[in-house]
Amino acid sequence: MSDTTTDPVRELLTDSFGRVHDLVGGLTHRLSPELATWRADDQANSIAWLLWHLTRIQDDHVAGVAGEEQVWPRWRDRFDLPFGPWELGYGQSPDEAAQVAVAGDLLAGYHAEVHAATMRYLGRIDAGAGSAELARVVDDAWDPPVTASIRLVSVLGDTLQHLGQAAYVKGLANRAGVA
Repeated sequence: MSDTTTDPVRELLTDSFGRVHDLVGGLTHRLSPELATWRADDQANSIAWLLWHLTRIQDDHVAGVAGEEQVWPRWRDRFDLPFGPWELGYGQSPDEAAQVAVAGDLLAGYHAEVHAATMRYLGRIDAGAGSAELARVVDDAWDPPVTASIRLVSVLGDTLQHLGQAAYVKGLANRAGVA
């Protein structure tokens, strides 16, 4: 998979985001609408909301680091959500989260395009300029300021946490007999 010309940091990030993409694919494969929207109780998040939210975060944050447009505008109308056009899901109430009632194939398609955009950005990181790119401050509203590398690690942490939650919800739903 790697050779001596591959930047180990880029390889690490590419592998990590590749694993996120694979996990999203596993969760969305044959994800019925009933299973996608099932919630353990009326305060819990569904698989659909968790996957939508983690993809929105990856889309927003990686596009910001890369200085590129988000993928979301090409998908927003297909999702037809009753939220503001740039909603990410932060701070949403359980009732708002329950309104993300979309099919697994839609979630998978959106995530695939976000993943491709992420891979394009990571492809720009190389052994020569990669360390400067990853050390670049992308958000100085924090103390200490957030660098590109910290933002990418934050995105990975958030997505992996929500993927674990979605897998747990799927297990609970399966035990409850939801198909």
